[in-house]
Amino acid sequence: MQWNEGLNAKNPYLHGLYAPTVEGSGPGRVISGEIPRDLSGAYFRNGPNPTEPPGGMHHWFDGEGMLHGLWFGDGAARYAARYVRSRDFGAEGAARPGIFSQAEEAADRTTVYRDTANTDVIVHNGRLLALWYISGRPVAVDPETLETIAVEDFGGALPKNVSAHSKTCPKTGELIFFDYALYEPTMWLGAVSAENELTHFKAIDLPGPRLPHDMGLTENYAILHDLPVVFTEQGIANRVWRIHVAEQPTRFGVTPRPKDGAGFGETKWFEFPTCYVYHVINAWEEGDEVVMAACKMVDNGLAPNPDYGPYAPMVDVLALRAQPFLWRMNMKTGEGREEQLDDALSEFPAINLGRTGSKTRWSYHVVMDDCDLQRFSALRKYDLSTGSYVQHDFEPGVFGSEPAFAPRDGVGVDADAEDEGYVVTLTTSLETGRSEARIIDARDFAAPPVARVELPGRAPAGFHATWMPAAS
Repeated sequence: MQWNEGLNAKNPYLHGLYAPTVEGSGPGRVISGEIPRDLSGAYFRNGPNPTEPPGGMHHWFDGEGMLHGLWFGDGAARYAARYVRSRDFGAEGAARPGIFSQAEEAADRTTVYRDTANTDVIVHNGRLLALWYISGRPVAVDPETLETIAVEDFGGALPKNVSAHSKTCPKTGELIFFDYALYEPTMWLGAVSAENELTHFKAIDLPGPRLPHDMGLTENYAILHDLPVVFTEQGIANRVWRIHVAEQPTRFGVTPRPKDGAGFGETKWFEFPTCYVYHVINAWEEGDEVVMAACKMVDNGLAPNPDYGPYAPMVDVLALRAQPFLWRMNMKTGEGREEQLDDALSEFPAINLGRTGSKTRWSYHVVMDDCDLQRFSALRKYDLSTGSYVQHDFEPGVFGSEPAFAPRDGVGVDADAEDEGYVVTLTTSLETGRSEARIIDARDFAAPPVARVELPGRAPAGFHATWMPAAS
């Protein structure tokens, strides 16, 4: 089957902004402005990129993972795109399970769906880790070449999987992650040292199977999500992807992090009105309160479009709409409070990663285009203390990627310097197919980019990004 034949012709996530590209590398060409001399490091973004036309129903999330990297230094930029060689890279037939199909459970598999490491990318132990959204095996990647090093199991000590949105603590260098069972009422918390050793792994019982996506991290706590989007009884019985919104509150579980040789502490649960959260902005502690900022999902108001044929339900679910909220959880009184920061819609938040787990004022979000596809027509800088924002618009027909904050060289991570740096993103023109890196002054956010760098290849729309400072 070809890209424009049969079912593939109806799938919008195989065409246009989402059409697969090929591996490649080369210098970036500055087409406006100048790359700042005090910008040293690399922007990395992950996303799905099928190696060949699917032979059956294909979900956007099932494409092979591809990392796009942009390295900046001395006023210049270089670019590379490389596939992530996960366990299921290039697998065919029954070995190629996805959302619309499923592999037989086997002793040598820790997932029943296709594990492509295509979702997030984080920095830990001097390497990149490419992560998968349902929880899979991390893939360690060389941050200078994007070549796959190995499927990571932390010296054979990893008993299960690692969630897509794991967190690296900037103070300790620890990797804190969760895992969850698709059909059983259990979640797990794990900790990996800065030296890449699995030090703690704890099971946490739940009222039923859950489908969380992210977690929060503060200096002393990990925050788990018990959310009301779950498999239907039919889905659990037949072990297939059939989900619904259950009539139950949202719960956040605050768990003390390992300290002084002890493991994870007892989880304290806080109940809130029913909602779903895909992505956390940041979390921190204020006195007795643990505070989590995140994007709370709202109804997109769209009706399934019959032009997409059997892909209409997938398109509807992928048309994310969310608003920024705070959840405050008092560890002494057990009281929980939910606060809405703004009613404007935004998602895929990023912060200064050097302040992960500490109180932050600024976050950088994508603005969803007003259509039924997941595309980002602008960026928004939020002031989390007031709920106000400044917007950076792209030209009509140009769409961006999740941004990453890049501190200026030599700037610390204290609160006063939190936004002293640049916001980097990738953009692609729907008309020309050309892709660029855009470098935006974080303190003059609405202004035109300080530099636009044309890439030697096209970067399809994708998922999550990170910034890795240059080694000092």
